[in-house]
Amino acid sequence: MQSYFHQPNIDPVLLHLWGPFQIRWYSILFIGGFLVGRAILLQLAKKKRFHFTANHIEQLIVWLLVGCVVGARVFYCFVYDPKQFLQNPFFLFEIYNGGLSFHGGLVGAGIAAYFFARKHKIPFWNLTDAMALSTPIGLAMGRLGNFINGELWGRVTDVPWAVVFRSGGPEPRHPSQLYEFGLEGVVLFSVLWWSQRYLKRDGLITILFLFGYTTARFIVEFFRQPDAHLGFLFLGLSMGQWLSVVMFAASIGFGIVTLRNPSEAKPKKKNKKLK
Repeated sequence: MQSYFHQPNIDPVLLHLWGPFQIRWYSILFIGGFLVGRAILLQLAKKKRFHFTANHIEQLIVWLLVGCVVGARVFYCFVYDPKQFLQNPFFLFEIYNGGLSFHGGLVGAGIAAYFFARKHKIPFWNLTDAMALSTPIGLAMGRLGNFINGELWGRVTDVPWAVVFRSGGPEPRHPSQLYEFGLEGVVLFSVLWWSQRYLKRDGLITILFLFGYTTARFIVEFFRQPDAHLGFLFLGLSMGQWLSVVMFAASIGFGIVTLRNPSEAKPKKKNKKLK
């Protein structure tokens, strides 16, 4: 009889506080992803290519954290579980029960970056290129959090590396969280970092990130168990795949606009202080 791996016996809750309030490993890794992203952005700020300073990063991280969390939660409630939200509007604030959408988090972070760039007169695509370079490592850490939580597991399989998840029943499943860790995190980060020497025009790294993420997510969704309350949608695709299709189409539009329009004017020098 073939034996399979079992989900590591790690309590998803690192520290119980009071009532529903607790500190979870996922939260630690989520925040850790932002801290790693901050460190990468600080390194990029030293390069002549990018038109923001280390002083900008401290405020930018707060803007992105708020935009990402709000966007991820609102998107999840309205797209993934609108029925639950309509029955209980306070569901929007029950983040401790899980329910964040990366697609929504990306939209929220993009909106936050747009207004931050306008406020500090930083070329928007120049800023998003830096964000794209710093995002995959955060994605990788988030997927490790999903694996520890035993959530977003894959479909039933008999591959030798299958994992039996505590919340997934007795059947061995694809460790789809680790697939995403590898593709959306390690591989995408490596490709983007390597591409810097060739993609000099503002916006191209951002477009490559969107292409890379949506492609990786679309592929992994074939191995990931769809949300129980949604199941498979039109053409047998999951919600994650359809959102990836929309994002892929949007990235094509962004690419056309970026290539047709002249590059944004670059400031002559970096501002040392925030305005």
